[in-house]
Amino acid sequence: MRRLLSVCRALILSRRPVTLVVWGYALYILVGFGLLCLPWAHARPHVGMLDSLFVATSAVSTTGLSTIGVADSYNFFGELVIAALIQLGGIGYMTLGSFVMLALRQRLDSLHSNVAQQTFALPRGADVAQFIRGVVIFTVVIETIGAAVLAHAFAADGVPAPLWNGIFHSISAFCTAGFSLFSNGLEGFRDDVTVNLTIAVLSYLGAIGFIVMSDGWRWLVLGRRRVSLTSRLILRVTAVLTVIGTLALFLTDPTLDQLPPGERLLASFFQVMTAMTTVGFDTVPINTLGHASIMLLIVAMIMGASPSGTGGGIKSTTVAVFYGAVRAALAGRTEIILLGRSIQPRRLTMAVAAVGMYIGCLVVGIFALLLVDGHALLPLMFEAASAIGTVGLSLGVTAGLSEAGKCVVIALMFLGRLGPMTAGLAMFPPISRAAVRAIRREDIAV
Repeated sequence: MRRLLSVCRALILSRRPVTLVVWGYALYILVGFGLLCLPWAHARPHVGMLDSLFVATSAVSTTGLSTIGVADSYNFFGELVIAALIQLGGIGYMTLGSFVMLALRQRLDSLHSNVAQQTFALPRGADVAQFIRGVVIFTVVIETIGAAVLAHAFAADGVPAPLWNGIFHSISAFCTAGFSLFSNGLEGFRDDVTVNLTIAVLSYLGAIGFIVMSDGWRWLVLGRRRVSLTSRLILRVTAVLTVIGTLALFLTDPTLDQLPPGERLLASFFQVMTAMTTVGFDTVPINTLGHASIMLLIVAMIMGASPSGTGGGIKSTTVAVFYGAVRAALAGRTEIILLGRSIQPRRLTMAVAAVGMYIGCLVVGIFALLLVDGHALLPLMFEAASAIGTVGLSLGVTAGLSEAGKCVVIALMFLGRLGPMTAGLAMFPPISRAAVRAIRREDIAV
C-alpha cells in the first residue's frame, strides 16, 4: 500500500501533462460524486453511492449512461451539479482556469499550455492561448443560442420548466453528453424538426471540435481563405459517414420502415448522428432496431467524433489516416497522401497505437462484462462500445448491471474520456532517445 501511494505521489509531482490530465479528471469525478451523495441533492431517498459515482463519472466523461433516472433521483441542485460536471468534462477541466489566467495575466504558463495542448490534441505550434479564448467564447455563444431555441420549442410543446430544460439539454448536446431530464430521453420529440435539428447542430459543433470552429471563424469573418488540412479532413469524413449511415439505416431497418418517409428519414439521420458525434440522445428505442442497424451504430460509436472536440471514439482523423494508409499500401506507396497533402509517418504510428489501445480496452471491457453479468453478448458489447466511446446509448441493460458490471462500465467511461492512448502514456514512462538508437533494426514478415 505504501509503495502504491509513493508511486501515485511521484506521478502527481512529475508534472507530465498526460499525468495531470488523468489526475485532474479523477479529482473532478470524486468532487462530483461527493456533491451527488449529499442528501439535499436527492429528489428521493436512498440514492446509492455506487449509482452517484456512476452518474458523476458519466457526466465528467460526457457519456450519458445512467443506472438511475436523473430527473427522478436528483432535485434542481443535483441537476445543476450534473450540468456543471458535463460542462467541465466537455471543454476540459483546465480550460476555465486557463481562461481566467489569460484574463488576469494575458499569458499562460508552460504547464497550463502543455496540459491544454494534451487535452485538445492540438498540433505542434498551435497558439494555445488564442485557442483557449476561442473555446470559452464559442462555448458560451453556441450554448446560449441552443438553449434559447430549445426553450422556445419546449415551451411550445408544453414542457414544464422550459428554460431550465433548454439550458440543460443545450449543455448536454454541445458537450455530447446525452443526459436528459426526460424519462424517455428525446423519444417524445421524434417528429419535432426544431428539437431534432437543434440538438443535431449543437452535437455536430461539439463533435467536430474547436479547431474546425476556429478555422471556420477565420474563413468566414476574417477572410482567411486557407483552411487547415485537419479541418478539411474532419468535415469531409463527418459528412461522408453521416450520409452513408443515414442511407443504410433508412433503407434497411425494419423498425424505422414502419414510420412515414419524412419521419423515417429524420429518425435515421438522428440515430446515426447521435452515434457518430457520441452525444447519446435517441428519438427511437435503440433496442427495437434490427441487429444490422445495431452493428452499424457500434461501428459509428467506435469511429466517434473529432480531435479537439467534446466527443469520444478513435476520432475521424484517425479513420482518415487509416484510409490513407490502406490506399497507399494498395498503390505500392510508402507515403500517405490525403487531400493532396503528404502525412507525416509518425501520425500513422500514433493512429495505429490509438486504435490498438482502444480496441484492446474495448475487448477487455466486453470480456469483463460477460464474466460478471448475465446479459447476452450483443447488449453487453453495445454497452461497452457506448461506454468507452463516451456515447451513452444502451440496449436497456445499464440499470440492470451488477455492482461489478457498473464498476467495469465506470472504468470504460473514464478511459474513454481520457482516451486509452492518453491513459497508456500516463502509465508508461517515455523511452529515451539513446535507448531507441541502441535498438537494432530488423525486418519481419507481415
